[in-house]
Order: sequence, then structure tokens, then C-alpha cells
Amino acid sequence: MADTVLYEVADGLATITINRPEAMNAMNVAAKVALRDALLASAADPAVRGVLLTAAGDRAFCVGQDLKEHTALLEADRAAGGGDTMSTVREHYNPILRAITEMPKPVVAGVNGVAAGAGLGFVLAADYRVVADTAAFNTSFAGVALTADSGVSWTLPRLVGRSRATDLLLFPRSVPAREAHEWGLVNRLVPAADLAAESAAVARALASGPTLAYAAIKESLAYGAGHSLAETLEREDELQSRAGASEDHTIAVRAFLAKEKPQYVGR
Repeated sequence: MADTVLYEVADGLATITINRPEAMNAMNVAAKVALRDALLASAADPAVRGVLLTAAGDRAFCVGQDLKEHTALLEADRAAGGGDTMSTVREHYNPILRAITEMPKPVVAGVNGVAAGAGLGFVLAADYRVVADTAAFNTSFAGVALTADSGVSWTLPRLVGRSRATDLLLFPRSVPAREAHEWGLVNRLVPAADLAAESAAVARALASGPTLAYAAIKESLAYGAGHSLAETLEREDELQSRAGASEDHTIAVRAFLAKEKPQYVGR
């Protein structure tokens, strides 16, 4: 992977680190490509059973689009009499969001600082959010005359309700981590000094857990968000049959009866 995004796999955990702290981890084209490719690689790698998505530095997780590069690309489009700078949503952000939400593995976001725009989208798409108490959230899109992307129009209202999501999108502001925690945007709020250790511990715990069961949980939650109860019950039946046939389920039941801690194998 490019230096803009660091990628490491160890003991079943893929750690993906957005690495542009000098630019508050803003996403230029190189970073977007590298993040997309790192997520797709972790999704496809059978050795990976969990993903930790985090960022370098202590100021920002990711402030979204790199506006300096974006402005230069827009001006180049105008000078050429055409162009499609906004294709970045289709080419980069959409695949990134789908990789996070659709991979059959848990994704933990370790949020060290400001998450804005697309950066907020990445955080909200994660399955679990460990957030430093010094972090903050901002939709930011309307502030640069844009609409929501990176899944924010789908994830945000489901987490905080349509009315609050509308307010945050129409009138962007910085929401402190503690307030975001009260709203349900944060799963675990920790002191900033403890973020790296806490987020890694959560991610490692998930990476050593029943991977197929976690995949089924992700799928059932996504399915239930857009289907009726009757349809969701049918899907739960299918997913439970799949989970029940896994080796991990047998391991878990045997360990329970033996009063031992299960040692999952991820299949």
C-alpha cells in the first residue's frame, strides 16, 4: 500500500492506518485509492478475521476530501472544458463504504480526532467505534456546498434519527465526542491516551471470535434495516442455519458444557 495508508496483518487482525497527519488525514486521490485497496485486500484475505481502521497523529481521524487537491482538479476540469472530478464518489468513496459494510468480518474504527465529511462516513460505517474523548464529528458537506456522500445519508439518521441528522447536515457543526456518545454515535468513549490500546484490544477480541457468526450479525442488521419483520425473520432463519453449521458453533457449545473458554478458528 502507498505511504498515505499503512497496512499490516498480524494474528488475524488487519490494521489500516490513514497516514497523512500533516493534512489532518484528508483524502487525496492517492489516499483514497490506497484505502479502498487496503479494505478490499483485508476483505479478500482468509487470514484476516477482523479490521482496525484508524489514523496517524492526534488531531484528526480524517477530515474528508483534500480540498486543496480537489480545487486544483476542479480548475483543471474548467480549463479543459470538461472533466468529472466528482466521479471520486463512484470510484473511491462508494467502494470504500461497501468494503467496510459488506466484508464478512467486523470492522472497528479507532477515532483519534476530528472525523468530518467522508471521514465521518468511514466511522459511521464501521461495526464498532472506539473514540477518544478529545475527538469530534462534523458532517461538513453543506459547508462546501455539497450533499452527503460516503453513506452518511444512510448511516447518520439510523444512528441519531432523521430530525437530528437533518439538522447536522443542513447546519454543520463540530459535535464533541461526549455529546456524540450520548447520541449513540460512539460505542466506547476512552481517554485519548488510551485510544490506541483500547481500540486494538477491541479489534483483537473480535478478530479472535466466531468470524462467521459476526458476518451473519452484520448481514442481518443490514437486511433488517430495509425489510419487514416477516422478511427479516426468514433471513434470520437462513443465517442461523449457516452459523449453526459452523465449526465455531460446535467449539462454543463444547466449551460452554466443559466450562472452558472457546478457542475459535473462524470457520
